[in-house]
Amino acid sequence: MTEGLRAEVRAFLAEQLAAGAFTPSVDSWLCGWDEAFTTALARRGWLGMTVPQRYGGHGRTFGERFVVTEELLAAGAPVAAHWIADRQIVPSLLKYGTEEQKSHFLPRIVAGECFFAIGMSEPDSGSDLASVRTRAVPADNGWSLTGTKVWTSGAHHAHAFIVLARTAPVDPAHRHAGLSQFIVDLRSPGVEVRPIVSMNGNHHFNEVILDGVFVPESRVFGRIGGGWEQVTSELSFERSGPERFLSTFPLLAAAIDSPVGAPVATDAAWGQLVARISALHHMSTAVGDALQRGENADVPAAVVKVLGTTTEGDIADFAAYAYGDDAPPDRPWEELVVDAVDQRPGFTLRGGTNEVMRGVIARGLGLR
Repeated sequence: MTEGLRAEVRAFLAEQLAAGAFTPSVDSWLCGWDEAFTTALARRGWLGMTVPQRYGGHGRTFGERFVVTEELLAAGAPVAAHWIADRQIVPSLLKYGTEEQKSHFLPRIVAGECFFAIGMSEPDSGSDLASVRTRAVPADNGWSLTGTKVWTSGAHHAHAFIVLARTAPVDPAHRHAGLSQFIVDLRSPGVEVRPIVSMNGNHHFNEVILDGVFVPESRVFGRIGGGWEQVTSELSFERSGPERFLSTFPLLAAAIDSPVGAPVATDAAWGQLVARISALHHMSTAVGDALQRGENADVPAAVVKVLGTTTEGDIADFAAYAYGDDAPPDRPWEELVVDAVDQRPGFTLRGGTNEVMRGVIARGLGLR
């Protein structure tokens, strides 16, 4: 079943490329915002694939969704518009959302009409989510949120984001307690989205200021005080997917397919990178299978994140070194290399730094 689906996706992508609908790019799941392309995927039934049919979805498996997302990323297709909603918000809504929240948001996500961002990180907090300072205090029929979120990808385009906020004072003995999540409309009064422009001029990150933003009780996400458990569950979906090892795959494919060999590279060197990608494919698939079964996948997801993002960076570095100024002809080689090198520092930071991930792995294995 999945091989037939894979062939179908590849045929679709070949048609789109032939029509000039997109140009393969590095980090397309973060930087490639194209709502028309998202609409085309929705029409094919390739958004919200795991959403039950009663919410407008397709009731397909994590394995089938994995095939579609892997092929899209390998092709460098522009999937950023729906990526967070489809990757994280869908499974989180299905697990923690109220019936009203599911009925409202899921059909819109499936149709490619509702885009989400994530409100976890904060200034000066790094990867320590327990130190968030955004506060939510009770208000009439809801909550009032005040604080700042940062690195919120796509917030300048998105309709809503899920905010992690503190709803109880910090308990030094239980720092993860007293955290809750809220679905916040990014067009609400009191919300200000400030762009964070990268050194290369790209804009996909944002800082979001919340100044007494009212969130109705109906938009409390999950259980008050259950934010930490919910966040760690969401991060398993964020850290283990194929985007953690395929961000620079279009660059690797362009190098290998080139009729001109790299001046200082050998087939064995490229083969090592291909082998690493192949191994990560199987590891990521295994994590997806575990999530399909409802199992806790925090540790294996962290392993995929560390090994995958390291491999992405190694592809960028090696491609730049191997070719130097001798670019393969008839390919957007220079742009791919420059984008890969520019984005490289972020590979091991986003979704939790690899240093933090090693701590997750060590604790999970009982090593600390």
